[in-house]
Amino acid sequence: MGRRSERLCRQASGDLAGESDVIQVVSRAFDVLRCFEGAEARLGNLEISNRCGLPRSTVSRLTHTLTRMGQLVYLPRDQKYRIGPSAVAMSTAMMRGLQLRNLIRTRLQEVADQIPGTIGFLIPDRFHLVYFEYARAPHALGLNSTTGSRIAMTQTAGGHAYAAALEADAANALLTEMEREFPQHAPLLRERLEANRTMLRERGYVISCGLLSPHINGIAVPMWSPQYQTYVVVSIGLLAAMYDEQRIHDEVAPVLLRLSTAIDALIQNADGGLMAAGAGKPTGRTATTARRTDPRSLGAVDERRRHGQVPA
Repeated sequence: MGRRSERLCRQASGDLAGESDVIQVVSRAFDVLRCFEGAEARLGNLEISNRCGLPRSTVSRLTHTLTRMGQLVYLPRDQKYRIGPSAVAMSTAMMRGLQLRNLIRTRLQEVADQIPGTIGFLIPDRFHLVYFEYARAPHALGLNSTTGSRIAMTQTAGGHAYAAALEADAANALLTEMEREFPQHAPLLRERLEANRTMLRERGYVISCGLLSPHINGIAVPMWSPQYQTYVVVSIGLLAAMYDEQRIHDEVAPVLLRLSTAIDALIQNADGGLMAAGAGKPTGRTATTARRTDPRSLGAVDERRRHGQVPA
């Protein structure tokens, strides 16, 4: 593998710190686009500057360029910008034909029908996780995430599970960069990293209580995605008044592990044909076998799960 390929692999796993070959203007352009979380978001240069921490003059140049490219649209009456047709077209092209999304949504809803929480499939985006798909029980009060919502890695079970799954060097680089951007929250993730790794290794999941809100507890499982060359996460957020940590271990963890096995089978088979992956009922052996072929996978957890030492 060439040096550039090695760098790209590290970056896919969260290691961007210290890379001199990262073109800053491109990185900043994506930072600007990330500010527009919803299709209806309207933001001015000052608001964008405040959100992404860039000088207003830099933001002005970037929004002008992105508007000329069709990634943004300028609204003269509001003197603000919104996502443009080129960005919409790009995202639509990326999503075309992804039966995987519908299959994942179905699995999430099956769990939402059993557990009164927010069940999500999340993908990483720098220091956040984004809900690629989600499902929610109708009576899951106070849990308002939707598809496309962004949650901070430092304050959620999903983020803690993601960091715990990374190799040591990649996790340290991610945390070092987080500490520059979010000095008030990053130390919490670092100080819990070893405990989270131990829980992930021994139980196959990570639980965090009261990070984002004292009223919400969460549990999450990371999975290696060969499509995106990074870890993705399936998580469940629950009201703390209903589910304390012990009840999550006893009642929620077995359900989440079964869900992660089913979704993992879909992910591992995505390149080989999504319809084939979703046609039958995924088996734990399929997911385990696929996951263990990657050197960054959680082989120890899979081996214990196969022998019944971890709930499945």
